[in-house]
Amino acid sequence: MRQILQSLKTGDIELAEVPVPRVRPGSLLIKTSRTLISLGTERMLLNFGKAGWIDKARQQPDRVKQVLQKVKTDGLMPTVNTVLNKLDQPLTLGYSNAGIVVAVGEGVFGFKVGDRVVSNGNHAEVVCISQHLCAKIPDNVDKTSACFTVVAAIGLQGIRLIDPSLGESVAVMGLGLIGLLSCQILQANGCRVIGFDFDHQKVEMARSFGVEAFELAQGNDPVDLALNFSHGNGVDAVLITAATTSNDPIQQAPQMCRKRGRVVLVGVTGLNISRDDFYKKEISFQVSCSYGPGRYDAAYEEKGLDYPIGFVRWTEQRNFNAILDLMASGKLKTSELVSHEIDFDDAGRAYKMVSEAKDVLGLVLTYDGSVDTELKSVKIGKQVQVPEAHPEKPVIGLIGAGNYAGGMLIPALAKTGAILKTIASSGGVSGTHIGSKSGFNISTTDTSLIFNDNQINTVVISTRHGSHSHFICEALKNGKNVFVEKPLCLSFEELAQIEQAYHEARKNRPVRLMVGFNRRFSPLTQLCRQLLSSGNAPCSIVLTINAGQIPADHWAHDFASGGGRLLGEGCHFIDLIRFLTGSPIVSVQTTNMENPQLPETPPDTLSLTLTCRDGSIGTVHYFANGCKDFPKERIEIFSSGRIAQLDNFKSLHFFGWPGAKNQTLWAQDKGQEKCVAEFVSSIETGSECPIAFGEIIETARITLLAAGISEHSDEK
Repeated sequence: MRQILQSLKTGDIELAEVPVPRVRPGSLLIKTSRTLISLGTERMLLNFGKAGWIDKARQQPDRVKQVLQKVKTDGLMPTVNTVLNKLDQPLTLGYSNAGIVVAVGEGVFGFKVGDRVVSNGNHAEVVCISQHLCAKIPDNVDKTSACFTVVAAIGLQGIRLIDPSLGESVAVMGLGLIGLLSCQILQANGCRVIGFDFDHQKVEMARSFGVEAFELAQGNDPVDLALNFSHGNGVDAVLITAATTSNDPIQQAPQMCRKRGRVVLVGVTGLNISRDDFYKKEISFQVSCSYGPGRYDAAYEEKGLDYPIGFVRWTEQRNFNAILDLMASGKLKTSELVSHEIDFDDAGRAYKMVSEAKDVLGLVLTYDGSVDTELKSVKIGKQVQVPEAHPEKPVIGLIGAGNYAGGMLIPALAKTGAILKTIASSGGVSGTHIGSKSGFNISTTDTSLIFNDNQINTVVISTRHGSHSHFICEALKNGKNVFVEKPLCLSFEELAQIEQAYHEARKNRPVRLMVGFNRRFSPLTQLCRQLLSSGNAPCSIVLTINAGQIPADHWAHDFASGGGRLLGEGCHFIDLIRFLTGSPIVSVQTTNMENPQLPETPPDTLSLTLTCRDGSIGTVHYFANGCKDFPKERIEIFSSGRIAQLDNFKSLHFFGWPGAKNQTLWAQDKGQEKCVAEFVSSIETGSECPIAFGEIIETARITLLAAGISEHSDEK
């Protein structure tokens, strides 16, 4: 299928060929009929992409601070590579889609194949969207009108925050698509509406809807006009739907309000607020978030947990339904807002109009519906040639195309000379983009194509943690080598399944199972291990991980998909202690810092105490409550009157260690490339896996125990 993608680096628009997304539980697979280009949002994204480096930095000062901080901790080149990788990722455009359901995911209720629906799907021939971001289209609403639903819902949510009542006067500042739709919704609510814009065409359009509208380019004073419109009292509320860098709207809004009026920002504007204007009249100010309650809530949008209607009357989905009901009743008209209907094949012309034309409002993309919704893979590179003289040449099938896979894992694999054949991603876009520039032959959304491909002898897994065990077992059952990003699994039940699958697979061929514990492959870590191995005395190791906070709703905190940060990331440092001591870990104790404000979130500030068989002890301080100015990862090793201190895998200092010289690398080296290279080499040479299977299982077991998971019941 085809999908519109934009480059953040250049702003260029591409009509890309990508595989059809797979239908997920709780979601609908929709064949698109119409999509609406959101002029304000998409023009802003185009302009950002076309901006130079300096202008991009000026527009995102917070990101610049993050980059400078990363330079301090990680070094210049790793930071540059991270920024370039981020800018290289394609951006999917569009969020107002109308189409027909072609497949229904597990757990979906109220929808069936053949239903006409609206969704916040992208500009693509097929989209997969959560059921709570979809709504059925009434029979008397045509598909072109329906594709305005999501954009209209943005205005509706702002209006709900205003909470207008019958007869109130409301000013709408900015008469673009959202502004004109909002004017009609306010009128349907029994409000008197006054509107302002600099564009003559938009002002005339608003007047055709019965709005008292004024063209600001003619020098009209919006404050005076609003006061006259409200009989000298000031309007009850102001809805700002403009998209501008100017501070004028936010400064004029309180001046045109009555005492205790309301101002709601839906668009984008300068926010240099005059406290005095808001203070004297006790004006309330609120920023509206997208389509309504549920937006950006993973529990609602991804897990399908609806808000009870008795407690949350208007969710984003219910706002969609309300807009469609207004359309069905004839109270919300969109036909006058359609400037052009453009064939999806001619998307380039549409976006040229977005960038250059000033006389457009609604640009609707039309789709012919000829797409094959079963096409789950596309060719993105040259046909793979597997050399017959070297049957153990690694042929890679990779699952998961996120930031780490694209920025670190795949480049490391490419450097080894391994054959990159198939890359799988759930939506198809990231896999196609990363795969095409990295030399993969096929992009797919169907992982079975990897497991059932006899040419592929090695599966690399870089997905969310909750899926690791399933993919590992599936790959082993099909006799393939496995490299999986940490962690190995999230439960003892999964661990037992992996052990069984591994031993069964080894009966037929010498497959390898490797976890990406890269830190043991860092050159500075390996130097420390070499020095420690020269003595027989036990050592004490203190690892201080200044992990930093992540949002409470981040997937890593979710037990099902991420397992929490201890399981997801703590295993790295348990493995590191195992490597440095060279001795099995026999016990672990965990002390958590409880956060009463987030009682349901797995702890991410904790200390682990590990005891090894040779008497060595290790402590892992994994803290999310620190400061970024401190090293992110510090390792301190105490042994026989000697100390080694390793900071961020970049600098190593010795104290009282005869003959050992301090070292500082040009750039941080966490061992990612060597970790991958040694795994690939073991396949090619027939040697043992770089990390023994027993150590991998040991680390997984100790990590599960550290997380408080019972070895017998799998209960915390």
